Amino acid sequence: MTDTNLTMALLETRKEKLEQRRSFFKNVGGLSVGLVGGTFLSACGGSVKDAVAQMAQPTDIDILNFALNLEYLEAQFYSFAVFGTGLAANLLTGSGAQGAVTGGRQVMFRDPLVAQYAKEIAQDEIAHVGFLRAALGTAAVAQPALDIGGTDPNGAFSTAARAAGLVGPGVAFDPYASDENFLLGAFIFEDVGVTAYKGASPLIQNKTFLEAAAGILAAEAYHAGLVRTVLYSKGLSTPALRTAATAISDARDSLDGSSDVDQGIVNATDGTLSNIVPLDKDGIAFSRTPGDVLNIVYLSKESVTMGGFFPRGANGTLNMSSAYS
Repeated sequence: MTDTNLTMALLETRKEKLEQRRSFFKNVGGLSVGLVGGTFLSACGGSVKDAVAQMAQPTDIDILNFALNLEYLEAQFYSFAVFGTGLAANLLTGSGAQGAVTGGRQVMFRDPLVAQYAKEIAQDEIAHVGFLRAALGTAAVAQPALDIGGTDPNGAFSTAARAAGLVGPGVAFDPYASDENFLLGAFIFEDVGVTAYKGASPLIQNKTFLEAAAGILAAEAYHAGLVRTVLYSKGLSTPALRTAATAISDARDSLDGSSDVDQGIVNATDGTLSNIVPLDKDGIAFSRTPGDVLNIVYLSKESVTMGGFFPRGANGTLNMSSAYS
């Protein structure tokens, strides 16, 4: 089946599901982001709630567009850091409000290895945007407004770094200022991408798209492994760098619920040993729901539709973060 036929088939499926849940969305709107696998994440059950949750389960198009929002963010960050420019104009259009990119500039890399890795990842992330847009066709969402600036003390990177205790009040964190800062900025995104794709995998119905998502997940995992490895290696001579990575991990964990799943780049019981691959007790990478992912990129523990790296929110149906006390 061609990409066009796949897109048409998905559009037909979405049309049928939208008809089924029309009355639900009329009253509740984007609540579906808090629903996974036909159950409420924060509810205690009940047949009526379960039935509503099943109707509100996101379609493949919803999920792929959610992934596209994340790929826009990663691709723009890496593209500016490596090439000094953002994505081409023909990769930005689509449904929803198209937004501008705030900030972003080229990193003057000193370590040729970091520069090469950054270039490779940038090319991959740009390719992911192109692939998802082609697969979605006319259903693709436009790039939303993104904040990837580094000199604004109130910008998304600075807010994230402040939450991790890396900078104080009124101080900016600039991921473009040095190799080490760039790696810490990349570390914020990469682990989130891996867990987002894994969390979405049980929800994707079309096997062709599931295979493609698995391929992107593998690429993101390779990227995350690269970033974590280089951070750990550089941290052998600069322990503060390893401590900073742990602080970022803890900050992510504080936003996506009460469970402690995120892991830094060092072993939790022995801070000198590496922890390049964050896994559970069974050696399996953990998952995040779309709402949990948005908690991190919106930099919020509330149920909101915008903030942080997405100052006007993500485009598409899945645009609401989860609420955690």
